[in-house]
Amino acid sequence: MENRTQRIFLRCALCFAGLLSLGFAHAEVDGDRPLIAPDVRPQKVNEALIDNENFEIGAFVGVMNIEDFESSLTYGARIAYHLDESLFLEGNIGFAEAGETSFEKLAGNVQLLSDEDRDYTYYNVAFGYNILPGEAFFKVPFVDQHYTVNTNFYLLAGAGATDFAGDNRFTAVFGGGYQMILKDFISLHVSVREHLYDIDVLGETKTSFNTEVRGGLSFFF
Repeated sequence: MENRTQRIFLRCALCFAGLLSLGFAHAEVDGDRPLIAPDVRPQKVNEALIDNENFEIGAFVGVMNIEDFESSLTYGARIAYHLDESLFLEGNIGFAEAGETSFEKLAGNVQLLSDEDRDYTYYNVAFGYNILPGEAFFKVPFVDQHYTVNTNFYLLAGAGATDFAGDNRFTAVFGGGYQMILKDFISLHVSVREHLYDIDVLGETKTSFNTEVRGGLSFFF
């Protein structure tokens, strides 16, 4: 009777030990997996990088505030050479047409400038420096597509000439802009520039401040 009782207790002990080992093994397997599995789906992102080419050419359009002669539509072309990732050299040529001064409007038939002299043409060369390179992120509406574009805030300063009011005037130019690399070969520029030159059309020589706001596209080659 004693031996039978011992065998029963021994079997129970073995069964209990087996259950414990199964429990620990199941716990170890479950421990490798999180209780809540996150549904992580990678987003498809297209990133536009600047191309390997150093030259950039494009066209722009905007508004030129010609001091004392109203604001006018301006348009032109731009070419740039990138010396490195931060520094670039650019050349610009732009066209506009001056309006009437307040004196001409009040005086009636008085004209200070002929129609030909109202043609406004400028050309300059400037150095630019990218001060805040970064990225912009956006999603195309109605399309499950995300885009990343490289961007640059830049400052520039240079000099050139302005043909206006029957004279060719030395002009200093400075300003800043924002560039977005839409594709590896195309970029969008938005900039504000100040053109300064001396003028004496109204009788007294003074420094004329002419603000230009413009936007345009350029291509790398």
